[in-house]
Amino acid sequence: MQLKSIFKKRRKYATIPNEQSKIDVPQGLMQKCDGCNKIYYRKEMNNSLSVCPNCGYHHPLSAWERIECLFDEGTFEEWDANLTSSNPLGFPDYEDKIKKDQEKTGLNEGVVTGRGLINGQATAFAVMDSFFRMGSMGSAIGEKIARAVENAREQSLPFIIFTASGGARMQEGVLSLMQMAKTSVAIKRFNEEGGLMISVMTHPTTGGVSASFASVGDYNFAEPGALIGFAGRRIIEQTIREKLPNDFQTAEFLLEHGQLDKIIHRHEMKGLLTTLLEMHQKEAESW
Repeated sequence: MQLKSIFKKRRKYATIPNEQSKIDVPQGLMQKCDGCNKIYYRKEMNNSLSVCPNCGYHHPLSAWERIECLFDEGTFEEWDANLTSSNPLGFPDYEDKIKKDQEKTGLNEGVVTGRGLINGQATAFAVMDSFFRMGSMGSAIGEKIARAVENAREQSLPFIIFTASGGARMQEGVLSLMQMAKTSVAIKRFNEEGGLMISVMTHPTTGGVSASFASVGDYNFAEPGALIGFAGRRIIEQTIREKLPNDFQTAEFLLEHGQLDKIIHRHEMKGLLTTLLEMHQKEAESW
């Protein structure tokens, strides 16, 4: 009787809602953190400068988002806005890929350069955008950065660069690699005339960018957790035949080994840059 009563118990089935009972969530309303997988309203994440309120993970910012959160309103002046890549090697479909990224990001190239005020302190700057061809360095990016450094030198302005790049742009071959030398020479000339350069490496800063202008600032900073390196982990491990540490090529690893001056939380970035600009401005006035 006991067994029979068990089998006579009514089974419970899950209720499947019909189409009318579904709640439509507008696309883009929510965002999941890549660090802890917690879900937030996108507006909440934007108010936090795309830093997760739970785990502190720093999500990538577009160039315009970075500029908006750093520069005083109405003080931004863009340089070389119309400069864009050509297809010097005739690489198949390269123009179409550039055009798609232009439509997606609203940028002509993967870097925005110009001048503006940070809490009243004038500076020239370059901000790379990882959403445009993964911030890969082509001839137009190198040219824009070199011109920005030259403008900073001629106008006696400090120069701040935010890097975010997957490395040199393969579709432009050796012309991409030449940008490492071009930008480095411009920075050397700027440095010899007493110019101040601040480099902030964000996630990711790799390849030829990390090996050239990203690493030659008077101050070299990074955001927490940023991937910074030249070759990939797998290539290095295969070459040296050793297992690398789990935190290898992170901002924290580089700081520990003396390759960075400081890791700066995004919420503290504007305040620190203001302090440095004010300090060097007073020093220049005292000469």
